[in-house]
Amino acid sequence: MTAAENVCYTLINVPMDSEPPSEISLKNDLEKGDVKSKTEALKKVIIMILNGEKLPGLLMTIIRFVLPLQDHTIKKLLLVFWEIVPKTTPDGRLLHEMILVCDAYRKDLQHPNEFIRGSTLRFLCKLKEAELLEPLMPAIRACLEHRHSYVRRNAVLAIYTIYRNFEHLIPDAPELIHDFLVNEKDASCKRNAFMMLIHADQDRALDYLSTCIDQVQTFGDILQLVIVELIYKVCHANPSERARFIRCIYNLLQSSSPAVKYEAAGTLVTLSSAPTAIKAAAQCYIDLIIKESDNNVKLIVLDRLIELKEHPAHERVLQDLVMDILRVLSTPDLEVRKKTLQLALDLVSSRNVEELVIVLKKEVIKTNNVSEHEDTDKYRQLLVRTLHSCSVRFPDMAANVIPVLMEFLSDSNEAAAADVLEFVREAIQRFDNLRMLIVEKMLEVFHAIKSVKIYRGALWILGEYCSTKEDIQSVMTEVRRSLGEIPIVESEIKKEAGELKPEEEITVGPVQKLVTEMGTYATQSALSSSRPTKKEEERPPLRGFLLDGDFFVAASLATTLTKIALRYVALVQEKKKQNSFVAEAMLLMATILHLGKSSLPKKPITDDDVDRISLCLKVLSECSPLMNDIFNKECRQSLSHMLSAKLEEEKLSQKKESEKRNVTVQPDDPISFMQLTAKNEMNCKEDQFQLSLLAAMGNTQRKEAADPLASKLNKVTQLTGFSDPVYAEAYVHVNQYDIVLDVLVVNQTSDTLQNCTLELATLGDLKLVEKPSPLTLAPHDFANIKANVKVASTENGIIFGNIVYDVSGAASDRNCVVLSDIHIDIMDYIQPATCTDAEFRQMWAEFEWENKVTVNTNIVDLNDYLQHILKSTNMKCLTPEKALSGPCYWPHKNPCKESGNGLKSWR
Repeated sequence: MTAAENVCYTLINVPMDSEPPSEISLKNDLEKGDVKSKTEALKKVIIMILNGEKLPGLLMTIIRFVLPLQDHTIKKLLLVFWEIVPKTTPDGRLLHEMILVCDAYRKDLQHPNEFIRGSTLRFLCKLKEAELLEPLMPAIRACLEHRHSYVRRNAVLAIYTIYRNFEHLIPDAPELIHDFLVNEKDASCKRNAFMMLIHADQDRALDYLSTCIDQVQTFGDILQLVIVELIYKVCHANPSERARFIRCIYNLLQSSSPAVKYEAAGTLVTLSSAPTAIKAAAQCYIDLIIKESDNNVKLIVLDRLIELKEHPAHERVLQDLVMDILRVLSTPDLEVRKKTLQLALDLVSSRNVEELVIVLKKEVIKTNNVSEHEDTDKYRQLLVRTLHSCSVRFPDMAANVIPVLMEFLSDSNEAAAADVLEFVREAIQRFDNLRMLIVEKMLEVFHAIKSVKIYRGALWILGEYCSTKEDIQSVMTEVRRSLGEIPIVESEIKKEAGELKPEEEITVGPVQKLVTEMGTYATQSALSSSRPTKKEEERPPLRGFLLDGDFFVAASLATTLTKIALRYVALVQEKKKQNSFVAEAMLLMATILHLGKSSLPKKPITDDDVDRISLCLKVLSECSPLMNDIFNKECRQSLSHMLSAKLEEEKLSQKKESEKRNVTVQPDDPISFMQLTAKNEMNCKEDQFQLSLLAAMGNTQRKEAADPLASKLNKVTQLTGFSDPVYAEAYVHVNQYDIVLDVLVVNQTSDTLQNCTLELATLGDLKLVEKPSPLTLAPHDFANIKANVKVASTENGIIFGNIVYDVSGAASDRNCVVLSDIHIDIMDYIQPATCTDAEFRQMWAEFEWENKVTVNTNIVDLNDYLQHILKSTNMKCLTPEKALSGPCYWPHKNPCKESGNGLKSWR
């Protein structure tokens, strides 16, 4: 790191544990040492100059004793030395010693070794002194005819740099390079020459391109990329030239280089809106996605396809390529598949929906045949959701989709089965003509359902939509089959006669909290995930759920039995059959209540489930018309209202998306002036190559406020006071998970500050990547120091530290200036995203909000257990008026003696 007036091209690590050598010892090593000693001494000289030291006494020593050496390491170090050493006097005149250096490099430009010639030419690109370059011009020109391509391409770079900085030294450079380009055969040399002509004399570059435009496909990829850039810039500045070069871009779409194809497709889209051009570019993108193995490349190109789709005129063209886009599903990466399915779903129309459904059905079947992969279940879930969306938008396709998806209700992956169940529930409500088919398929797979959550949903669908007495009787048969022999308690006791153990301590295990759509909690008993024993495997599914203590499904079963029993009574006129069916339903509920109150289940039945089953028993015993309407009409109307609201929400979101695409300008809209606005603010075509370069360099910024200068100043943090010896302020630049601190350090004293070091430390999950190098600050001088910080997690962090320095000529200890803290806000590097209600509830339930504690107790009633806890911790029952920190209510079956109501208030 150097002072601000010295331009530094090379950074070399400075060892902090060694003392800087004296000028005398360095001079002695450079004069009398061997090659190794001179090499080490030259390295130390370079480091000291980089740190701001002035060593004028060593310049002539190096010229006399080091410059004539032919050692390659010495020559490399000399290139760095001459790059950083001051070459002029304080009044700006060239040092006389530099004439000797110039003569040495004239000899190196004529050296028989091509590496020495080429590296010298690269060094000359960094010289800013015209007096040094002028004597070297004949030798530089001669290097254009060297036999080795390494020398020739570096000669082109040197000529280009000299022409750009000092045009009077080589005024005929464009003509010289044009003639060189015509006769050159090497691809890298032609690329450098053509690049120079693009920036120095664009007309000559176009003339050359016109002479070889038919042979562009035979050029190397590096030259083809430059040609694409030239065509883009020319057509962007002068649209009338498009017809001249559009055919060349079409030809480059067939290039063997993926990079050329990608750039050519992007250029073609910006230059032409014709359907043939859009189709050719989209086809090129699709081929790149399929052939490239890197998933990052696939995602980037997919984003370009999605950008094409956003244009209303291009969407129709892309709709014809939906089947080609679906070929990308062969990629195993889940993120690529997710974007591909979403893109295909956005492009689907009545013309291609049938083909899309066929492909998706094949993909669903494939997921059963492949070996289990960690993303297989998630991919199957994506396919189910896509088919669901297709069926909702195109009802004619539902009949083809439902039979395939219904098989997944018995899938071990609960998430995929839940999506299928949601789809089936929506389809059976919206499509009356499919109800018979859905009920039939549901009865076929009902016995194979493994998940209790899916079992409850299937029970609800069967109870709600079975309308014929045959279907109702089938449901009862399936329930009896799934429940096994009844009464359950007696049959279980007989089965385990002699093995039944007395009641032991009951383990109150952790429960799973489910989140409803309103944000409230519903509690479901936690089920054991361990592998069942042989006896448990032989149990019917519903019986197994009940013996595991999950009586929530029993409440659902009671509701289903009540619905079908009431419907059976309305359909069948014979009183005997009515009574027989109702009695059977009531028997099933009664035996479940008996089981819940016994000691056989792992967890006892809850009061809520008892109340629900008891209510259903009362409804069946009375069979009143009011209860019949509530059970068989109101439930379905609630579902209808929910689906209607969901459909309206989807239509509203689609309408907003379409409104975003249609950009309209009102007559009274303010005019945006390019010079007064931030980048990307105006609705105009931008230079895609410049944007790509900025993105690669990490300079892409979010849309800032109306005043770009004010938005940048908001990121500046003052680190020290104005009266401190060293003033410092930091510009905090956040780029995804990298934080770059650009610290401005100002010496406000009249002394030279040596070894001025920025020492930083972090709190939180922030990590300092490298330690900033020390520097020397002249009086009232300033410098910029950069520090990189890595972000490890989504937490706020603090960066703190100080600046330490030595005063030149003073014998005192090191001085220290403490810096203010820099607070890093997580919102600077968190990107917003969206998720569905179901995904949110699932993630909410899986998140560990508190530490779960397993309690072993013989108290089976939750209220009694809480009372025991209150007594053991000496906590008193408080009324709401007495609770200082706000009451926390807990439902209790007995009235509180102090508050006089049915709620316990405690803290």
